[in-house]
Amino acid sequence: MLEGLMPLIPLIIFGNIENLILASQGVVAGVNMKKLGLLSICFVLMWLIVGTVGTSIALDYANVIDFVGGFAIFVLGIQSMLQATHILGN
Repeated sequence: MLEGLMPLIPLIIFGNIENLILASQGVVAGVNMKKLGLLSICFVLMWLIVGTVGTSIALDYANVIDFVGGFAIFVLGIQSMLQATHILGN
């Protein structure tokens, strides 16, 4: 059963990293921690549902999805670091 899901393992890792980056951006921006935590949980549950329903469709495009996910993490990470050092601003 898990053999079919192996191509999407990087996406799971990227999704967790993305959630951490977005949470750190929220902390740097000074948002309400309770609201940030609640929204984070809501989005994790949403992605769980999307991932469960869309896995059979997504397996054909696993390489593309992994690339796009990795690129998004790279861009969000750079943006987060720039905002944290106040180069980019809000």
